[in-house]
Amino acid sequence: MLKKVIFCMQHYDDSFNSELLGAIKTLEEAGIRAFVKYPETADIDNERLLPFIMGDSGEEPGNMLIATDSDLMAKELMQGGAYVIGVQHDNNKDQDFPGLKYVFSDIECVDADSYEKAYERYAGIPWRILETDRCLIRETTVEDVDSFYEIYADPEMTRYMEGLFEDPADEKKYTSDYIEKVYGLMGFGTWTVVLKETGEIIGRAGFSIRNGFDDVELGFLIGTKYQRQGYAYEVCKAIVEYGRDVLMFERLQALVKAENTVSIHLCEKLGFKKYEEVNVEENIYGSKYGEGVKVPISEAEYGKYVKMLMEF
Repeated sequence: MLKKVIFCMQHYDDSFNSELLGAIKTLEEAGIRAFVKYPETADIDNERLLPFIMGDSGEEPGNMLIATDSDLMAKELMQGGAYVIGVQHDNNKDQDFPGLKYVFSDIECVDADSYEKAYERYAGIPWRILETDRCLIRETTVEDVDSFYEIYADPEMTRYMEGLFEDPADEKKYTSDYIEKVYGLMGFGTWTVVLKETGEIIGRAGFSIRNGFDDVELGFLIGTKYQRQGYAYEVCKAIVEYGRDVLMFERLQALVKAENTVSIHLCEKLGFKKYEEVNVEENIYGSKYGEGVKVPISEAEYGKYVKMLMEF
């Protein structure tokens, strides 16, 4: 959990200072300590910068988030192991902050959750996406993979969808790359579904973008022992609303095996309508993930799916 944000600023003027004070107030109202420091020029381009910011607190730089409006300071801070975000304003439009995951502008309008999520991304902490009455939907971790193999061990789970890689090491490498390349770049993806009461992983659900299709796709899977209890509808309803209200999607698709009447009915209950039958590639990487090389077109396997659409 993020406990402190330090604004390490190079530029000062009354107009921007008002925005900065507004950002600090927003963070402190959320229970996050926040303050600003203005290093002297001599402290910026040498090893004195991080000690100047940290002071005598004895804290590690990875326990907080540092926001700066200077390319140079950002570089020095990252080299010191700090988690850094950029701040853009009228006085630093020439700064492009290479290497930073996040750059905020209009900081008086940025909510505390955005700082929290930036910190979690740097620290490797999975984002909590949303909660329903019974479930937590969060980003997947590599540690979840073992639970996925337990869920997928039931042959019914792969009757209508692809399974996991044969070698768990391949699946864990794929998951690690997915966290970095999909969550890190897109901010959404397929997530892990956890039962709040027990902490058990009961399935997966979320959004994806499939090659050959323009619309964002809703996908879901609930383990056999947790089916027929309303979890799939509860989770997918919340995720669809999240896509509409938070991610601002205007349309969603679902691709369901033509013979999977249960999932087709669930999608219809959520508000999807049947559109057309399509062929969908199923073995994108083959049986081994390796270095993420996809199978040649000549070896691709396809299945017949019903394409369903929902417009908001």
